[in-house]
Amino acid sequence: MPPTAAHGSAAFPCSWGNGGFVVKEVILTPEGHKRLKAEIEHLATVKRREVAERIKQAREFGDIAENSEYDDAKNEQAMLEHRIATLEERLKSARVIEKREITTDVVSVGTIVRLRDVDAKETIEYAIVGSAEANPAENKLSNESPVGRAILGRKKGETVEVSAPRGSLKYKIMDIKAA
Repeated sequence: MPPTAAHGSAAFPCSWGNGGFVVKEVILTPEGHKRLKAEIEHLATVKRREVAERIKQAREFGDIAENSEYDDAKNEQAMLEHRIATLEERLKSARVIEKREITTDVVSVGTIVRLRDVDAKETIEYAIVGSAEANPAENKLSNESPVGRAILGRKKGETVEVSAPRGSLKYKIMDIKAA
C-alpha cells in the first residue's frame, strides 16, 4: 500500500487561514478527475472488502491481543480509510479545467507545450497539469513547479529562464496545443 499523504503535502494541499484550516483548490484535467473518482471507487469497494476479509481471517487465529496479522490488517484499514478521506477531500476541492476553457494562445493548465532547452539543444513536450496530477515520468508537469510557473501565461516563441539547483535553464516555447 502506498504511503498516505499528510495535510499540507502536494497530495493534500492546505494552509491555515483567518477562519482556520483552508484547503487549497486542486486543479484537475477531465482525465485526472476521472482517474481520481475511479481510485476512490476502487479503494472504497475492492480494497475495503480485501482488508475486511484480512481482519476476519486474522480474528480466526484466536486472541487478538497478541495477533500480529490482526494488528497489520487493522493498520492497513486505518491507512486505507485515511487515503479515501484524503482523496474525497481533494475531489471536493477540485476544479476541473474544461476543454472550452483551454486556449492555445498561452501556456495554461490543460495545454501541451513543446519546449526547447536553449543550452542543451533538446526538445521535450509536457502536458501542463495541476499539482495533484503531476508525474514527470509521464511528462506531466505541474503548474506549480519552477518550470510550470515560469511558462504559465507565456506565448509561443517566448524564451523563459528558470532557476534550478544546477544553474539557470533557458527554454524556448516552440508550440502550444490543447491536451
